[in-house]
Amino acid sequence: MTRKRNDGHSTEFGLWLREQPELDSRRHCYVATNIDYLWSNYKTGEWMLIEEKRYKRKPTRSQSDLFKLLHTAAKHDPQYCGFHVIIFENTSPDDGAIWVDEYEVSKDELMQFLQFRWAF
Repeated sequence: MTRKRNDGHSTEFGLWLREQPELDSRRHCYVATNIDYLWSNYKTGEWMLIEEKRYKRKPTRSQSDLFKLLHTAAKHDPQYCGFHVIIFENTSPDDGAIWVDEYEVSKDELMQFLQFRWAF
């Protein structure tokens, strides 16, 4: 059966998906992941995809594979600014260290990044 979520967060549909034997990831190879943020500036047209992780966790291998697929599909858009992973030591920029794409950054640098003024 498909692995249960270990963070306690899901929608009813997400829970339902994981209970369907016909969609079992081990037997039938179906994999789903959500994207936490499609971040954009509607005035400039710049946009990026962001995955948020808490407690120093990193994306799973299957998530990373799917994120690479999305990045490859989107990278030809000149307004696309990449797929990025933001990792918090705890839960937010206010309670610990911050990493963007494995670079430790300050809260100010994170703000610059979110304003498309800081590239990694």
